[in-house]
Amino acid sequence: MASVINTYARAFADVVFDRNLDAGKTLQEAQALAELVAGSQELREVWATPSIPAEQKRGVLDAIVVRERISRPVRNFMAVLIDHRRVQFMGPIVKQFEQELNQRLGFIEAEITSARELSEAERHALEAQVEGLTGKKVRARYSRDESILGGAMVKVGSTIYDGSVKGQLQRIREQLVST
Repeated sequence: MASVINTYARAFADVVFDRNLDAGKTLQEAQALAELVAGSQELREVWATPSIPAEQKRGVLDAIVVRERISRPVRNFMAVLIDHRRVQFMGPIVKQFEQELNQRLGFIEAEITSARELSEAERHALEAQVEGLTGKKVRARYSRDESILGGAMVKVGSTIYDGSVKGQLQRIREQLVST
């Protein structure tokens, strides 16, 4: 399944870059379409049912494209998924597509968790620190978790930078136990 997801995501990213499309706009449209598909069991059933002719499936897609103002490349991408019976992978493919775009554009995704809501200045300072560590531009997602007591935790890929008070207390405890 991972190879299917990666193959379609890379191919769609190739289209975006080969045709010099607006990557952000294309991603937003793909995400909106993926959310629509995820939220409609009936739509998934129509597109997955082999007895419904491809022309009818594309007709439903075209009606959605007009209503949601989806661009032709995103429409064509969805038509390929429908034709190849890969609609069930739409969500993961779009997520992988986002990661592929970020990689090609030199961005990394960071998940930043803090005990309280951070000000805009604090967010910029934290993102600048992460950029300094990674050498890449950061796209950050923020969340709150009061259980970390203070500070922040930053997750970039599989690496976690723990600057939380809770993490510091755990490290002190481990040092005391080991001595």
